[in-house]
Amino acid sequence: MSARPVIAFLSDYGNSDEFVGVCEAVISGIASEVRVVHLTHEVPPHDIRAGALALVRSAQYLPDGVIVLAVVDPGVGTDRRLVGVEVEHGVFLGPDNGLLAPAVAMAGGARRVVALTNPEYRLPAPGATFAGRDVLAPAAAHLAIGTALDELGDPVDPATLTPGLVPLPQVGDGGVIEGEVWWVDRFGNCQLNIGPDDVGAFGVGPGAALEVQVGDRSRRARWVGAFADAKPSELVVIVDSYGLLALAMNRASAAADCGLSPGSAVTVRVPNE
Repeated sequence: MSARPVIAFLSDYGNSDEFVGVCEAVISGIASEVRVVHLTHEVPPHDIRAGALALVRSAQYLPDGVIVLAVVDPGVGTDRRLVGVEVEHGVFLGPDNGLLAPAVAMAGGARRVVALTNPEYRLPAPGATFAGRDVLAPAAAHLAIGTALDELGDPVDPATLTPGLVPLPQVGDGGVIEGEVWWVDRFGNCQLNIGPDDVGAFGVGPGAALEVQVGDRSRRARWVGAFADAKPSELVVIVDSYGLLALAMNRASAAADCGLSPGSAVTVRVPNE
């Protein structure tokens, strides 16, 4: 771990309430030298899948020794577990509801897991609805100052962790790929769960014209290399910064134009002509 530990914080808390600031204050009160990196706090409320996808997009860029604090926890206050998951280059803390699973898998899998049950590393809680403040933030801070993961609670069999539900595309015959929108960014670009290799397997690449079907509406979309390659009002396909195909427009929102949102079904066809 570096001389100045890093806690990477992701949540669905938003920024209009004090939740994020209070969690950071708790961390600072325990580990004053820690650096908190805020990945995002605009995960849609209760949307575990969106949080998992944001976390997996971010995980590969986090420094060695990072402590990840992730909170998207619609089961807060129930008997769901809060866990610490050690991976090769850091530790993930969060609810055991699938939120951590894709990023843990990307990081090489869980080496060790504990349930965060030790009351010595929690804050007194007037109620059970703010586990980020009362359990997860203190746990992250204590790890940052050198507390061993094993001290935070009881060991857990990694095989019992809740898996992440991240759908994969279905590749059919005749150049048909059934996928969906994983993410819509603030510019309206729609990341698909389809990679360039999925389409390339049918013998097409950049410059090709693809058929994109959303519901009963079908459109042509050119595979281009940059947003600026799109003509005004033209729907295009681009390889995004994470290496996946995205539907995009030049200085306009593909999501608004196509009526798409995260989870929307999209079928991509490679034309026969």
